[in-house]
Amino acid sequence: MSKKYLLLLATVLLCTTVNAQLSTIKVYDNATLQPLTGALVFYKSTNGDSLWVNPTDFDIAQYPNYLLKYPATNATGEASVSQYVYASDTVFIAMPGYAFYKSTYGSIVAAGNKVYLGIKAYTLGDVVVAANRFEEGRDYVPQLTQVISSKTIAFQSQQTTADILQQSGNVLVQKSQQGGGSPSIRGFEASRVLAVVDGVRMNNAIFRAGHLQNVLRIDNSMLDHVELVFGPGSTVYGSDALGGVMHFYTKDPVFSTTDKPVVKGGAFARYSTANNEVTGHVDFNIGLKKGGFLTGFTYSKFGDLRQGGQGYDSLTSVWKRNVYADRINGVDTVMANNDPNKQISTGYSQYDIIQKVLFRPNQNYLHTLNFQFSNTGNVPRYDRLTELDVNGVPKSSEWYYGPEQRMLIAYKLDLFKANKAFDKGRLVLAFQDIKESRHNRNFGAPNRTDRNEAVKVYSLNLDYEKKLGSSNTLRYGVEGTFNNVKSTARRVNVNTGAESAQSTRYPDGGSQFFTAAVYATHSWKISNKLILSDGLRFSYVGLRAKFIDTTFYPFPFTEATQNNTALSGNIGLVYLPGSGFRIAALASTGFRAPNVDDLTKIFDSAPGTVVLPNPDLKPEKTVNAELTISKTFSKGFTIEANGYYTWMRNQLSVGPSTFNGQDSILYDGTLSAVRTIQNNNRAFIYGGYFAVRGDITSYLAASAAINYTYGRVNLKDAAAPLDHVAPLFGRVGIMLNLKKFQAEAYTLFNGKKKLEYYSSSGEDNLQYATADGMPAWYTLNLRAAYQFNKTLQLQAALENILDRNYRVFASGISAPGRNLMLTLRCNF
Repeated sequence: MSKKYLLLLATVLLCTTVNAQLSTIKVYDNATLQPLTGALVFYKSTNGDSLWVNPTDFDIAQYPNYLLKYPATNATGEASVSQYVYASDTVFIAMPGYAFYKSTYGSIVAAGNKVYLGIKAYTLGDVVVAANRFEEGRDYVPQLTQVISSKTIAFQSQQTTADILQQSGNVLVQKSQQGGGSPSIRGFEASRVLAVVDGVRMNNAIFRAGHLQNVLRIDNSMLDHVELVFGPGSTVYGSDALGGVMHFYTKDPVFSTTDKPVVKGGAFARYSTANNEVTGHVDFNIGLKKGGFLTGFTYSKFGDLRQGGQGYDSLTSVWKRNVYADRINGVDTVMANNDPNKQISTGYSQYDIIQKVLFRPNQNYLHTLNFQFSNTGNVPRYDRLTELDVNGVPKSSEWYYGPEQRMLIAYKLDLFKANKAFDKGRLVLAFQDIKESRHNRNFGAPNRTDRNEAVKVYSLNLDYEKKLGSSNTLRYGVEGTFNNVKSTARRVNVNTGAESAQSTRYPDGGSQFFTAAVYATHSWKISNKLILSDGLRFSYVGLRAKFIDTTFYPFPFTEATQNNTALSGNIGLVYLPGSGFRIAALASTGFRAPNVDDLTKIFDSAPGTVVLPNPDLKPEKTVNAELTISKTFSKGFTIEANGYYTWMRNQLSVGPSTFNGQDSILYDGTLSAVRTIQNNNRAFIYGGYFAVRGDITSYLAASAAINYTYGRVNLKDAAAPLDHVAPLFGRVGIMLNLKKFQAEAYTLFNGKKKLEYYSSSGEDNLQYATADGMPAWYTLNLRAAYQFNKTLQLQAALENILDRNYRVFASGISAPGRNLMLTLRCNF
């Protein structure tokens, strides 16, 4: 045979078959050039050696099930295919959050066995866990949900986890200080919205009903994704889940699929001009075949925040920081602010540590040890520091939160070996240690009050999932928690250092708060078009608190005890009639048992008022009905609308009261009107949500979301505005995704909150708005990211381009003015 025929034969063999040396596909993110872990690889071989799913039949909502049957890329983005795949054979690659890829294997080989997946900004069929604690397709659950992915979190590069929630366009975030961020969902906030991290509830016995900043103690640099479930979630999660559930999932270590360890990591540095923010982060992963280790560390230092300089009028000019208090040579002094837009006394610092260890002895068990630690420096309470007396003198010289500390140690056991009782199981044992404190001193006063709180939380969650035939799924479990609260206080003379007794925020004899619950949920796929979901939960909640020293307040009781039970349930129906339509109807109930903060605390809800304990409180209960309708067009564009109505009984709010026959008493040296938290009979909230999202082209995507909420509480004489109800708000954005480059232009907006729509309870912080309520506002913003190579990325953002001066509803601090953010990321 001549040489030319031998050469022709070799060429034909090379072009029609692929040997074992060419049987690996590498999959990367088109924008960041990073390897993708978990991309499904399907191939259809003409010799019958296929692992194939037709793209038209592929359901991304079944992604977890596909992972059990089909090859997926490993920690380095590699997946193996049969050595007998022909160059003309078809390869189909799919991964949540990315556009589907379909090509011939020969084309992939010609490209160096590398495939780059384009980002699909608004994907359909996300997989959610938060709705029922196990993986489900988002389209199959009746609850309205939203998933914030890790790539979105990284691209947005926000300073705090609260800012990530605000960027969703469906959560309003209130701030009393720069180190604050209290999410509001459907008119519920703080202890009426449940926060969960890695399956462990964050809400504890001293979560207050006012405004919270606990989500800031979650390092958003280490988040894998966030799931938002809107509406009551008490069937699965118990007390507090009235407005919704925010489930934060941190990143897990990545295993190696070979004998060679996988060692990789990332780091970034960020600078922001509005508050001279400097943040540094580093994480690294060591992956073995049966074990994995992930370590992360983040440090942030925030300077005083500059508010916007444009848009002032005769009403909003009160937000200028014209004077502030300082202590000079041992004397409190009123200082003039040379730059009234600089909100002096807003800076603080924070660091976060996370350590995860995974051990997988075989395919039936997965052990996870999860350690998280977060700590801050002192966090000034800016809204209180801006309070002035009639002479224009600051009322407080000092008002700050001491270092806020959160520690979590959790052990999780995942069970994958099916038996008669369950197909999957999960055990989570957790311990949380929370420390927080408040420190305040009036202007010119020698004594500072220090109040310290320590909470230790022990919890157990045991959840199971069992398939019953081909169309029914049962999920069930138990939960138990125990909170121990210790409260101390002292008065310190700042001149001499002498200490004296002071009243505590919570009972000085200690408080215990404990829960126990059993639940079951069920889904029935009646047909391919109809899915029924239902569930029940029985919960017990107990509380014990003891008052020892009644010197300051001679209460007519020395102990407070409560035992409450609640039965929660939900039933929902999802109808998929075809042509891209989805209709979901849901009826659900929720409850929130009074905790230590509700029942026993003594605090000033606003200057000149003091809230005293009320041991006779009853649990809040809600009944909710909602309807969601969506339409997805052939090119992936989706229109979605939701409407809901919530009835509330035994609603807790602050109301006028007396103490020993007096309507006012002295509290921290100030004559204050007496208030107590009370069950104010009934309330109602209704609202709606409308969204449009989708990919206009393969590289251009758009989204818009708008939320409306209306709430009233039925008092004795008439209906009055309910607190925490946000004005109209939302987000509109357009996003560009190219190879190595991403960009987004977007606007955030809030409608006006009129004076007459403010609650009289004080929780809406009218004193920090204007004489006419909270003005409407919008911001224009731009961000972009460029990937130089697989190692280095530069991000830049210009927020509030117009430098508008504004405040989010109920906030006591103005939002950042024009803000340039620069982030340099490195992957290794």
